[in-house]
Amino acid sequence: MLREIVLIDEEKCDGCGLCVPACAEGAIQIIDGKARLVSDTLCDGLGECLGHCPKDAIRIIKRDASPFDESAVPAHSKPPVSKSPATPCPSAGGCPSARFAKLLDPPDAPRSTDEQTLDPPSAASKLAHWPVQLHLLSPQMPAFQNAHLLIAADCVPVAFPDFHRKMLRGRAVAIACPKLDDTTGYVEKLTAIIRDNDLQSVTIAHMEVPCCTGILAMVVEARQKSGKNVTLKDIVIGLRGEILSEREVPSAAAG
Repeated sequence: MLREIVLIDEEKCDGCGLCVPACAEGAIQIIDGKARLVSDTLCDGLGECLGHCPKDAIRIIKRDASPFDESAVPAHSKPPVSKSPATPCPSAGGCPSARFAKLLDPPDAPRSTDEQTLDPPSAASKLAHWPVQLHLLSPQMPAFQNAHLLIAADCVPVAFPDFHRKMLRGRAVAIACPKLDDTTGYVEKLTAIIRDNDLQSVTIAHMEVPCCTGILAMVVEARQKSGKNVTLKDIVIGLRGEILSEREVPSAAAG
């Protein structure tokens, strides 16, 4: 049948993956470094992925295509919709998992991931505060003020072998899983963290798997909503623990 459907320009696509979590039907995946439509039957043609492509590589066209089949949409591709209000910021009391604690004072200076250092390998933790899970963090947490902030997918510390020395050192940190967490309120909380603290930089670290790029999309949206043009760096970690790419993410204002 003739209907509207997504067309991806592979010449323009740089494989950033921002379109993947934007497609609730799971019709787009990163394959061989490019975004690709994996099945006509998964694309509803509404184009919710369009506004998430920084390279303007996605558009809607009309062509002969199989009808959209909602029953074919994998159940895991649609995040659960929570009707409960966003998790409130925790107070200083209650469960120890949510009680703020400063662990390093003053924090070490952050190191570039590719910086060669004479420091011997060490088991010493570089974690500067507690808690670390985004659900438990308050935007007013003291560790965020004037900080270099690391926002990491929760698989990254497991996969990246030198996480503490090369990534966590000298940074405040927030850990989240864009696939398994209830992300209701995450963009709003990240917006408040960026807006209300004089952050020096934000580094996002996520795995190479497509679902993990959702954390990048949330932070990019939060920066835009905050109205602050804080430096944003994206680091992609491979399944074997290697750094696949590092890049600075331009703001919408910079084009």
